[in-house]
Amino acid sequence: SGKEQADVVVPTSGGRYDVHLRARQRVAVYWDEEVSEVRRCTWFYKGEKDNKFIPYSESFSEELEEAYMIAVTLGEWKKKLESPNREVIILHNPKLMVHYHPVASSDDWVSTPTEQGRPRTVKRGVENIAVEIPNGEPLQIDHLVFVVHGIGPACDIRFRSIVQCVNDFRNVSLSMLQAHFKKAQEQQQVGRVEFLPVNWHSSLHSTGVDVDLERITLPSINRLRHFINDTILDVFFYNSSTYCQTIVDTVASEMNRLHQLFLQRNPQFKGGVSIAGHSLGSLILFDLLTNQKADPEEDEHCAQGSRTTPSTGGIEEVKEILEKLELSEYCDVFEKEKMDRQALFLCTEKNLKEMGIPLGPRMKILHYISSKTEMKVCFLHGLCSCHHITSHSIPLTQGPLSSLNMPLSQVSANYPQLNYKPTIFFAFGSPIGMFLTVRGVKRIDPNYSLPTCKGFFNIYHPFDPVAYRIEPMIVPDLEFEPMLLPHHKGRKRMHLELKEGLTRMSVDLKNNLLGSLRVAWQSFTRSPVPALEAGSTEAEAEAEAGTEKQPDTKAEEPPAAVKEETPLINVGRLNGGNRIDYVLQEKPIESFNEYLFALQGHLCYWESEDTVLLVLKEIYQTKGITLDQPLPGSQ
Repeated sequence: SGKEQADVVVPTSGGRYDVHLRARQRVAVYWDEEVSEVRRCTWFYKGEKDNKFIPYSESFSEELEEAYMIAVTLGEWKKKLESPNREVIILHNPKLMVHYHPVASSDDWVSTPTEQGRPRTVKRGVENIAVEIPNGEPLQIDHLVFVVHGIGPACDIRFRSIVQCVNDFRNVSLSMLQAHFKKAQEQQQVGRVEFLPVNWHSSLHSTGVDVDLERITLPSINRLRHFINDTILDVFFYNSSTYCQTIVDTVASEMNRLHQLFLQRNPQFKGGVSIAGHSLGSLILFDLLTNQKADPEEDEHCAQGSRTTPSTGGIEEVKEILEKLELSEYCDVFEKEKMDRQALFLCTEKNLKEMGIPLGPRMKILHYISSKTEMKVCFLHGLCSCHHITSHSIPLTQGPLSSLNMPLSQVSANYPQLNYKPTIFFAFGSPIGMFLTVRGVKRIDPNYSLPTCKGFFNIYHPFDPVAYRIEPMIVPDLEFEPMLLPHHKGRKRMHLELKEGLTRMSVDLKNNLLGSLRVAWQSFTRSPVPALEAGSTEAEAEAEAGTEKQPDTKAEEPPAAVKEETPLINVGRLNGGNRIDYVLQEKPIESFNEYLFALQGHLCYWESEDTVLLVLKEIYQTKGITLDQPLPGSQ
């Protein structure tokens, strides 16, 4: 039984921590964190300025309990005990026990305990202690979301870590589920969504690069330079081929590790997996997702205008490659071996030799494979090109690529593969659009979609200085607003409604004023007409009345046009045909000075109810579960 006692481990906090009862330790499961102490609390004290009872250590509680039981049994009170910190506890009677502060000095003039200021109250047991024990999280986990941080170790304005920020995000999600999915919870259709942080910053800075940077950093403005080295330089590291490889390897391996560990601890889990990235983290995830290998069947199924069935499409593409290399006579050999495009790019010289391909053709094929493989490690494969095979595109293992439009200034990296296919990719305050533009990508083809992830949402605050839009890169010829993220309480913020109302009013006043001035000017400059032309004068008056009414008509048209325009915009297949860009509503205080709240705008997503609600809505929508009440303006 002693051995069993030693092995007792209790999962707590939704399974994210394990409590080892014998060692009295609380250990984080999914991330590195300092081990915290667990106490079995039986004796407490409370000072004059304390707002709650604080537990004594277990060893000293045992001493207090022993002294208390002796006093109760023998009826001998006024017992004095000294704690390890030389603090004095006196047991006057069962209802009066006090704790005095430690003695400041130990000379002959030491004051008596009663002269050391107001003592603390000592209490035995938890009875009558007003402690709010929080309700545990639902046991049922419906979906798993990995969250990748941006630059630096701190993720919000309070310089908290990714673990603390994701804890906030998770807590907000629990309250949003209770508020907006109450019916589904009552029917036990909804449990909760688990959010797990992914940390890559510590791995990058453990490579020894900090020592090298310290050696060349100037001594002036030391704190600012240290801050830059620890945060902003992460962007430059990601644009370096050496450190970019370290970052993508860390992110992918960490997400795979967390996924495997989560499944081990939750064998009954049947839900999907989504990923979310903040700032630079969203760019890292986007690069990873664009370089994932889709199943050949899915590739062919997604190809627009495919000329063959999925089973034979890959073989037909191999024929096209062989014809281009003037090796058509070997088509039958490859067809006999059921060699499709993906299999061709996995071939080695030994494989080709076993197939009976002579040395000359072998060299041609291997050279072709190696040249295209070198190109495919660049950032995007099908982003600048059509998603179907054309006369200018070359089939690759990880997706088609236009050799004419391929940006060649990308950072080369071998992107690892994830062990799962993400359901949705959420980007918070993301610079993806800017980085694509800087890399030379002018337009994303409307037919392009991420190989293994069919959902993509770009969520940003209007004052976020790091965020950029994605939709104008897909539809560059059309100007349109992003989707306004509905407020979680179901309406626009009052100051935005007021602003819209005032804008509409000013437009109406301007149009009416211009119309009145135009009519007055025309009547002033018109030459006098004879009485015989009264009929024509009436016609002119009608025309003038028409010109007066015209501005009103124009003023009313834009709101209606905007309402009709939103559902008609085709933003391609990057998010399955749905809108991609979603903008948060700024708070009233933020609207006074957008520059003042720019930094806060970039770090606001962790506690944003509107952001969390959109994430939950889209995740549960894939399971056929909707909000109790649809929010106005949502898709």
